[in-house]
Amino acid sequence: MDAFFDLLRDNSTVTGRLVTTVVLVIVAVAVGTAAGRLAGWRLGEPYTRYYARKAVHYVTFAVLLVTLAVVWRPFAGRVGVVLGLAAAGIAFAMQEVIGALAGWASILTGRQFRVGDRIQMGGVRGDVLDITPLRTTVLEIGSSSDTASWVRGRQYTGRTVSISNKAVFNEPVYNSTAALDHLWEELTITISYRDDWRLAETILREEAQRTSASQGAQQAITQMRRRYPVGRTEVEPRVFVRATDNWIELSARFVVPVREARAVKDIVTRTVLDRLTEASIPIASATQDVTVRAPDTAADA
Repeated sequence: MDAFFDLLRDNSTVTGRLVTTVVLVIVAVAVGTAAGRLAGWRLGEPYTRYYARKAVHYVTFAVLLVTLAVVWRPFAGRVGVVLGLAAAGIAFAMQEVIGALAGWASILTGRQFRVGDRIQMGGVRGDVLDITPLRTTVLEIGSSSDTASWVRGRQYTGRTVSISNKAVFNEPVYNSTAALDHLWEELTITISYRDDWRLAETILREEAQRTSASQGAQQAITQMRRRYPVGRTEVEPRVFVRATDNWIELSARFVVPVREARAVKDIVTRTVLDRLTEASIPIASATQDVTVRAPDTAADA
C-alpha cells in the first residue's frame, strides 16, 4: 500500500503518472456519477434532470482533462506539436460540424432562405422554424410524390425535422416563397374523342380563371424583376390540349398562393367535375366495362 501511495505522489516517472491518471479517472467517474444523481434528486422535472446530469458529466470531464494536462506537464516543451496534432484530430472528427457552420454562414450571407420560408432541403419539405449555427428546423409538409409521406398534399404532417446546414452544399435548396410566394399549378383531365372536348376545355378555362391568383402573382413578378434580370412571365390561366392514342388530354395551368395550393386545387377539381357531369361529359380512363350474361337454359335444352 505504501508503494502505491509513493507512486501516486511520484509524478517524475512515467509509471507514477500512469498510476495517478488511473486514480484520477476512477475518482472522476465516481464524482460525476454521484453529482449527477444528486442533481437528479433535487430536480423534479424529467427533462431538467436529464440536462442537469449531462452538464455535470461534461464539467467533470473538462476538469479531468485539465488535471491530466497538469500531471503530464513534460509535454509542455512540445506544445506546438501537441496542439498541431490536436487541431488535426479535431478538424477530422468535427468535419460535419465545420461543414454545418460553413452552411450556416452561406445561408445568412447568401440569403438562401430565412425563418418562415417554405423550402425543400435535404429531402425534406416544410416551413423554416429556426436557423441555428448547426441545424435548420423545419415544420414538415406532405408530398404526393413521396411514398414515405402519409399526407398526400402540401399540408403539415405535424413533425419537425432538424437538417444539418451542411446540406446546402450537397443538394439543391428549393425556396417557394423567397421571390414569388406563388406557384403554377396544373389540373389535367382526359376526355374521350367521341365527347365534346371543346366544351370541357371551356369549363376548365373558366374555373381556372375564376380561381387563379394572377393579379397577385403579376405584382410579385414585377417586384422580382426589379432585383433579378428575368424575362416576362405569363401568369394568365391557360388550357393546353394534347392528343394521345386513347383520349384528349386537357391541362389547365393557373397560379395559386403557395400555402393554399392544395385547397385551391381541391375546389377547382370539384367544380370542374360537377360541371362536366352536368354537361354529360365523362372522364376518359383506361378501364373497361364488361357485361356478363347468364346462359339461356331454355335454348340449351
